[in-house]
Amino acid sequence: MSEPAILLVNLGSPKSTATADVRRYLDEFLMDPYVLDVPKPLRTLLVKAVILPTRPAKSAEAYSKIWTDQGSPLVVISERTRAALEAHMNVPVGLAMRYGEPSISTGIDALLQRGAGHNEIVVVPMYPQYAMASTTTVEDAVASALQARGLRYRITRPFFDDPGYLDAMEAQIRRDYPADAQYLLFSYHGIPKRHLRKVDPTRSHCLSSPDCCSIESRAHATCYRHQSIVTTQQLARRLGLGIDAHGFSFQSRLGGGWLQPFTDVVLAELPKRGIKRLAVVCPSFVADCLETLEEISIRGRETFLEAGGSDFTYVRCLNDDPLWIEALAAFVRGTVPVR
Repeated sequence: MSEPAILLVNLGSPKSTATADVRRYLDEFLMDPYVLDVPKPLRTLLVKAVILPTRPAKSAEAYSKIWTDQGSPLVVISERTRAALEAHMNVPVGLAMRYGEPSISTGIDALLQRGAGHNEIVVVPMYPQYAMASTTTVEDAVASALQARGLRYRITRPFFDDPGYLDAMEAQIRRDYPADAQYLLFSYHGIPKRHLRKVDPTRSHCLSSPDCCSIESRAHATCYRHQSIVTTQQLARRLGLGIDAHGFSFQSRLGGGWLQPFTDVVLAELPKRGIKRLAVVCPSFVADCLETLEEISIRGRETFLEAGGSDFTYVRCLNDDPLWIEALAAFVRGTVPVR
């Protein structure tokens, strides 16, 4: 029996930096009930009447700062990752984006055209830590598309604590981390606190106490905060970073009630604590994108330097690094599936 074909799925990107393309992308993204989890009439009002009239132009300007000649960094890097993994494993590997192109349907159809003879698809959500607005929506959208086609599939679990992922992250940090840096900040994409509670299978554990993430619970299987803390602790231990030499935070917040501490606030406060030479790594992203290249490497740098910092280093994402490709191949072949 041949090995299964593989489908990598990431978040997505606008087709271009044109405001109209960004508007279409944001409309699809924000109308997802897993992302903006309010009743549809309210979601429609917020998106169509409040967000889309102004946000696309601002987002288009941000995208223009990181766009490449080949297109969106996320899509370009993800395609390089797909090609490298396919060459490494010698099985068909497809690529899809939850929003934008290549869409899930487009990605599946392209994979099927090249994957004749493979009777199963392994789906890999490219998110190390589990979250409702990333992992859950990919799981449901891909499952629906594959079931409609009568295809067998497995969806992999999050890889936040996978040894290969941690090996690759450690190596990447060691490559980029300056010898004279004082502090390493682990910045994760933020999510609303209510998202933790909604996917908590116990309905009572997440955020029930300040130390809930250190108390053993089956809720940890879907707890983004717990998994982010585990990734941070594992990497800090491997790198020999003491408690005063590293920390973690959450970026990209929208409104109140999101996980704290906030990255932009931490960046402004660190110089006041005597941290002048800083490095920032973003372990919740495996490919560089708007949130890493513009939000952290550009705006985050400005925030830190304006607050009194002297040196800022952005640690690149894993992208298509060979060690990550090897780790991803081993993970796909050995992981315990979600479904």
